[in-house]
Amino acid sequence: MKVLDRTEGVEYAIRDIISHAREYQKTGKDIIYLNIGDPVNYDFKTPQHIKEALIKAVMEDENYYTESEGLPELRQAIAEKENGKGFSVNEDDVLVTNGVSEALDMTMASVVNPNDQVLMPGPYYPPYASYAKFYGAHPVEFRVFSDGRADLDDLKSKITDKTRAICLISPNNPTGEVFSLNSLKEIVDIAAQHDLYIICDEIYDKIVFDDIFSGIGKVSRDLPVILLNGFSKVYLMTGWRCGYMCMNSNSPKLDNFRKNVPKLARVRIASNLPVQRAAVQALNGPQDHIKEMVHKLKNRRNFIVKRLNSIPGISCNLPRGAFYVFPQIDLNNRWKSDLDFVLDLLNNTGVLTVHGSGFGSSFGSDHFRIVYLAQEDILEDAMDRLETFLVRKLK
Repeated sequence: MKVLDRTEGVEYAIRDIISHAREYQKTGKDIIYLNIGDPVNYDFKTPQHIKEALIKAVMEDENYYTESEGLPELRQAIAEKENGKGFSVNEDDVLVTNGVSEALDMTMASVVNPNDQVLMPGPYYPPYASYAKFYGAHPVEFRVFSDGRADLDDLKSKITDKTRAICLISPNNPTGEVFSLNSLKEIVDIAAQHDLYIICDEIYDKIVFDDIFSGIGKVSRDLPVILLNGFSKVYLMTGWRCGYMCMNSNSPKLDNFRKNVPKLARVRIASNLPVQRAAVQALNGPQDHIKEMVHKLKNRRNFIVKRLNSIPGISCNLPRGAFYVFPQIDLNNRWKSDLDFVLDLLNNTGVLTVHGSGFGSSFGSDHFRIVYLAQEDILEDAMDRLETFLVRKLK
């Protein structure tokens, strides 16, 4: 039976690469997994008060359907958080979703038609392109510099009468780049000139190392900005799948979006109620774990960037947020592509990373992504294996 092309074309390099790891596992050799950004799989654990809130909700039989748009208490807490970052939003502008991925799916389903174009930072998080393509649109990458500035000339040159939205991810996955406030303003101004949606993902908003995070809300004005965020990363709730979208309450251009997107939430009934109860406590309860987490991650970032830049054939920028590095590899005609390099590295060392072209071919090729969530002794082992491998290969 035929499966439609839109499904066959879906890709997610971060997890697709695991099929190769399963084959390697059959050899009985160990694998160092540096491919998935799941802090709870390492030494970062969900805070106790959040876990207790989940258990309490379950034990008190809050196991029923809640409002499709989300638990009112949670929507109010989300609005307060995002208002604190400068984004104008009230409870009615918040929609709770099963992770940010569902929020992105609903957004793409609502703003693009077949043959439209969606601009996204190159390199980008793969679901942005996958959802755009699933609904018949074409992802188009624009260049982002390592200091958090968009290449405005490149961005403007790629806007056509088919362009519907500009996507932003800050801090960025896979590079860890963080958009500066001035760069955000410049992008917002361009979007306003061309009457485009802005879809901004800020799920790593509190995992920033060297600067104060600037959110899109501070420059949103009355423009059609859709903010995506969630609890997986900062609040260490990856497996619980709780995210949200916020719609700029000052934007009349979002009136149709605001009216119609909740219909998609009703069709899928509701998000998990006990998890939403826990998410309320995540926002309103102690925040101590965040400072500790960021401190540990900064040390690991500094360690891995220093090691990578000492290895022949590799250069790596210093990321300013999230927990990824995106080093460039000199393929030196020894590998046909960055995917070939990543597979060769896996099969010779057991170190699993992700090929850069999986994050967009225009600016991801000749790179690979490493998640540096693991403890430093594990990262050191991985870097030792990588260095030995490259020294041998590049002789």
